[in-house]
Amino acid sequence: MGHLLVVESWVGAMSGLLPRAVREAGHGFSFLTRDMQHYLRSSPGPGPHPLLAADNVLTVETNEVGPLLGRVEKLHRALGFDGVVTSCDYYLPTVAMIAERLGWAGPSPEAVERACRKDLTRAALQAHGVPGPGFAVTNGWDEAVEAARRIGFPLVVKPVDLCAGMFVRVVRNETELGDAVRALAGFPVNARQQVRNPAVLLEELLDGPEFSVETVTVDGRTTVIGVTDKSIVGAPWFVESGHMFPAALSDKETSEVSAVAEAAIEALGLDRVVGHTEVKLTAKGPRIVEVNPRPAGNRITELVRRTTGIDLPMLHVQLALGETPEVTPTPTGARSAAVGFLLPPHRGVVAEIDGVDALGAADVVEWSVKPAGHTAGDPTSNNAYLGHVMVVDRVGSGARARVEELVAGLKVRYAE
Repeated sequence: MGHLLVVESWVGAMSGLLPRAVREAGHGFSFLTRDMQHYLRSSPGPGPHPLLAADNVLTVETNEVGPLLGRVEKLHRALGFDGVVTSCDYYLPTVAMIAERLGWAGPSPEAVERACRKDLTRAALQAHGVPGPGFAVTNGWDEAVEAARRIGFPLVVKPVDLCAGMFVRVVRNETELGDAVRALAGFPVNARQQVRNPAVLLEELLDGPEFSVETVTVDGRTTVIGVTDKSIVGAPWFVESGHMFPAALSDKETSEVSAVAEAAIEALGLDRVVGHTEVKLTAKGPRIVEVNPRPAGNRITELVRRTTGIDLPMLHVQLALGETPEVTPTPTGARSAAVGFLLPPHRGVVAEIDGVDALGAADVVEWSVKPAGHTAGDPTSNNAYLGHVMVVDRVGSGARARVEELVAGLKVRYAE
């Protein structure tokens, strides 16, 4: 039985899926955080928070990497860890540095940093000829205007170091560009109180549908688990309203999308990672949106598990412990699985969400909605969800249409 150190986590689905994977793999874990209240305020369901199932809950400042490395060494001498892991993007580079310092398994810190910083990803992929959008990394208004004129409107504005689609938007002129740049400047620290990089990434607006490629890379060899389709709504924002696995693509399209994801992983130098690479299938072929060196969020890992039997959070755990996991699909009886997310029409306090009676259908395998009294934000990022519904189709690729029908039947009523 291994003892895994878990350094921070996302507060959504993965805060339950990762502890479950550790336990079901026959291991234990200790949880390290700078702020346990961050998790208790956002419990993923009724009952005790799943992260409290840890053998030890340790409070340490996780945002100061230098002192943290020394603290983890001392904790290791006392508690005896066998590896380190996180599911939160903001701590992936930190975890890679801890693993390197203590000689544990994991990807190189440099490769993880390249993947987690969107500007470094773009530079590395361009240097290796991996197709992506035209782009520019800008610092200050004058650079942003000059780059925007060179790339051409409409274009996409992105922070280089945020997640969940935060502040990612299309701008169609210099007025909107100014709004986007000022909004980013007014957000100097992320949700974990880490000081942000002020650079702004401008990208060519890509046409076509978006997909993600779920992979496992071990000892330089990448195995493609499959391709997920992604429903994007909320223009000018890029909000994910749902996913289906496997995507309804031709064999040729699946091969093309998979190949560009594999090339991106290799270009970044990632190894011993579960990967989630987002790709646009444009009229000119597949183009990389971003590469994430961790299992997919938004319950995509559950879609994969329900259709292939492959448990990506468990593979994430096994890789961190230095194991070489088996990546073999097994029959589950499901041909496709899909998840849909309920977005708020606007900001406000939720009085009730109507339509949940329909979620008792036999093909619904999982659902949740926010309770009365929840304060809904604006529907501008993946952080705004008010609930989700997951279905499986045991006949074909109809899960996406079915889940969209069910989510459309949910209605948000607001308090006065």
